[in-house]
Amino acid sequence: MQIYMVGGAVRDKLLGRPVNDHDWVVVGATPEQMLKLGYLPVGRDFPVFLHPETREEYALARTERKSGRGYRGFEVHSSPDVTLEEDLSRRDLTINAIATSAYGISAGGIFDPYFGARDIEARVLRHVTDAFREDPVRILRVARFAARFTDFTVAPETMQLMREMVQHGEVDHLVAERVWQELARGLMEDKPSRMFEVLRECGALQVLLPEVARLWGVPQRAEYHPEVDTGVHLMMVLDMAARLEAPLTVRFACLVHDLGKGTTAADMLPRHIGHEERSAELLKDVAERLRVPVDCRETADVVAREHGHIHRSTDLSAAALVRLLERCDAIRKPERFADILLACECDARGRLGFEESAYPQRPRLAAVLAAVQSVVTRDIAAQAAAKGVTGPQVGALIHQARVEAVAQWLQPRSDVA
Repeated sequence: MQIYMVGGAVRDKLLGRPVNDHDWVVVGATPEQMLKLGYLPVGRDFPVFLHPETREEYALARTERKSGRGYRGFEVHSSPDVTLEEDLSRRDLTINAIATSAYGISAGGIFDPYFGARDIEARVLRHVTDAFREDPVRILRVARFAARFTDFTVAPETMQLMREMVQHGEVDHLVAERVWQELARGLMEDKPSRMFEVLRECGALQVLLPEVARLWGVPQRAEYHPEVDTGVHLMMVLDMAARLEAPLTVRFACLVHDLGKGTTAADMLPRHIGHEERSAELLKDVAERLRVPVDCRETADVVAREHGHIHRSTDLSAAALVRLLERCDAIRKPERFADILLACECDARGRLGFEESAYPQRPRLAAVLAAVQSVVTRDIAAQAAAKGVTGPQVGALIHQARVEAVAQWLQPRSDVA
């Protein structure tokens, strides 16, 4: 029985990056031996065990054989006679197919039958064997790694293999949960635009997110968008979200905020009147298809509908500002409203030449919300009840009080102006 550290932990050590999780593979052991040593079984599809002390995962060496379509169509074989090289051969990329002894790289060197260390040095993402084509999730993983390791390129032969997988319909069989899992992780990488560029280059984006894929080549008004191309703008917005360290809810909202521009009639271009509502409708389909979490889809829906109004909010009256906050449900959900404003800043600064520009709408609307929150609705309701006023009339009184609070907040600013 021999234990090796494998995969991302070895890769990141060689790259000089922090190692957050260790992956272990056990060669020459049976499940019964692992149980006798105190390891706890957790694997459902193949033998994986938790270390009795560290609780890290230890997987028995295994091989895989394709038995159907999609990522679930595999038969797994695990036995003491499976070698380390055979286990590494089923992995996706050469940089993830490197092993070292349990004592670390410095103690025993590395076992690298597929030259992953060479590809790390050359900054190349390359598939291990032709078995790569058996699991379409690997296309998403390559794209995600491209977003994480921003100085790596995809090997031409790997890109060609990914194109063939798309053409043969393998991507059509991906389940929603796995697609969302990989997209979400890719959105949170250092340069999420690279994930979508890789998916677009191999053709997978058209299959998985046609609403996003159709944005390239769609023009916008150059006076507002010097980059002109809507797809280029989207990539700039995503990378701005990463630069501003936005959470996933914001990054997903950025991804889908302009989907409606892909359905603008040709005779209307480069104007996109009404694209906000169209974006919100298309978002529903995307969120349902990928089973996007509720917090992500709700934030994205508000951003899609209201980002234009938020951009123009410096010109709004007190009454219009309060209506905007009410449509965004900002009074009930101020934390979500903060995310909405951050997404709008990413949109505004994700334009050619605007990357370093200030976005005053964000602090201004946060202050407007604070003014609205200063209104004590309980007192208004009590006073109304004392006068026999009930129902919708109470709501109207509260709304008016909020408008007056915002108007008062705006007053000194007009004096200064």
